[in-house]
Amino acid sequence: MKLQQLRYIVEIVNQNLNITEAAENLYTSQPGISKQVRLLETELGINIFERNGKHIKGLTPAGKKIVAIARELLVKAHSIKSVAEEQTRPHKGTLRIATTNTQARYVLPEIIEKFKQKYPEVSLHLHQGSPNQIYDALMKGEVDLAITTEAQYLFEEAILLPCYFWNRSVIVKPDHPLAKFANQSTALTVEELGKYDLITYTFGFTGQSDLDHAFSKEGILPNIVFTATDADVIKTYVRLGLGVGIMASMAHTANDKDLVAINASHIFQSSMTQIAFKRGTFLRNYMYDFINDFSPHLTKMQVEKAEQLRDNNAILRLFEQTQLEEK
Repeated sequence: MKLQQLRYIVEIVNQNLNITEAAENLYTSQPGISKQVRLLETELGINIFERNGKHIKGLTPAGKKIVAIARELLVKAHSIKSVAEEQTRPHKGTLRIATTNTQARYVLPEIIEKFKQKYPEVSLHLHQGSPNQIYDALMKGEVDLAITTEAQYLFEEAILLPCYFWNRSVIVKPDHPLAKFANQSTALTVEELGKYDLITYTFGFTGQSDLDHAFSKEGILPNIVFTATDADVIKTYVRLGLGVGIMASMAHTANDKDLVAINASHIFQSSMTQIAFKRGTFLRNYMYDFINDFSPHLTKMQVEKAEQLRDNNAILRLFEQTQLEEK
């Protein structure tokens, strides 16, 4: 059994069982991958993949377990290299982060600027996507850290650290009837909000389920006329008069003088932003520093404690006494 064979079977799964794409990603030939997979199966005495003729159609039950273990071994192999690099090049390396558009646009710039000043020789790569895309990038080993704001249930196989709470604001133009709630002592209600066409995040981004819950609790069906993955897109269509925007409060800035933000934290439940990394990953010191810059209560000691716990529920309990920041 060779490490390269394990890398091949994992990459085939990563590429949705497409051997051609796996070969292209690994800069090798399709026949070469097929041969090595067959040799591995022969050595093990079982089939890893289910086949229909020459075509792979799925993983066998044993194959699923083998691929899961292979992923762990590849993480360990990468960690061995990271341990060596930590000794030989402590201030050089690569940091790859996956996150949502809102985090990338409104939270990370200041943190990344601080990080680059401290580690100018670390190459930093930022990937943006949906919660599912972020999870896939982490589990495939395409990124080192994932910053997620929803669908934390996806990350059961990763270490998931709580960072901060955030909530939503209702965004309208100054001449909109709801704009009066921005300056009045009377709070905006779900009933009042339900009278208007709504523009918000695509399902799977930052709390669409929380929005549904807030309306269904009052027996109101929201009229969502437009969804987007990006807060800037939501603001664009509010400006066009397409509807009332609901988005992360942090995305309304001083530059948005032509839009009014109405606090909606009493309507919607707070959501938690969390940062994740694969179990078994060796974190470089600069990675610990980035995590701490992103969320100051996540010191290296606290992160190491979290790594020793059984599951993410236990990690949440570890931080129950921590006063998470509200953004």
